[in-house]
Amino acid sequence: MAHVIPEDGSMLPLMEEFYTIQGEGYNTGKAAYFIRLGGCDVGCHWCDVKESWDAELHALTPALQIVENAGKYPSKAVVVTGGEPLIYNLDFLTGKLKEKGIKTFIETSGAYPLSGYWDWICLSPKKFKAPQLKVAQMANELKVIIFNKSDFEFAEQNAKLVSNTCRLYLQPEWSKSKEMTPLIVAYVMNNPHWEISLQTHKFLNIP
Repeated sequence: MAHVIPEDGSMLPLMEEFYTIQGEGYNTGKAAYFIRLGGCDVGCHWCDVKESWDAELHALTPALQIVENAGKYPSKAVVVTGGEPLIYNLDFLTGKLKEKGIKTFIETSGAYPLSGYWDWICLSPKKFKAPQLKVAQMANELKVIIFNKSDFEFAEQNAKLVSNTCRLYLQPEWSKSKEMTPLIVAYVMNNPHWEISLQTHKFLNIP
């Protein structure tokens, strides 16, 4: 039987939740509770969590239970990711997290309208489904995955959409990192408005 997800976001298809160290972008190195929601139609061929794509594979879980679980850990910071988390209404989840004094972070492709109350928005746009302008304008951080040389131009196109205060990151796609990292290093040295992001959690061998 297909999931019937409440429009108020009180139940969400939870793929996994775990406490770890943030591995990428501006908040690298900080402890946080990760909430990975199932469901994505962006379909990046290099996605490393393709098992997240089908929301039907992941149990509908009360948002209040997710909030309770997150509150058990020392770090009062939560990262909501996916899949594509903005497929769902995240107002209820983030509102309850904030009631408990927990900071809220999201990583999104920006392909869907923004919902939720956020302390930090990481926009990671994908070529297959463009980000909505309103989401891009509200992003605190733009993180573009570099899989091939054409992605540098894609990164600059998206940098034009975000605010002047948005932090800009280029990150090598993990399977192409040996090939792409030297190109990113050279690019950032020539274009210092960008910074380098690495998937440090993979070097540390943690989730």
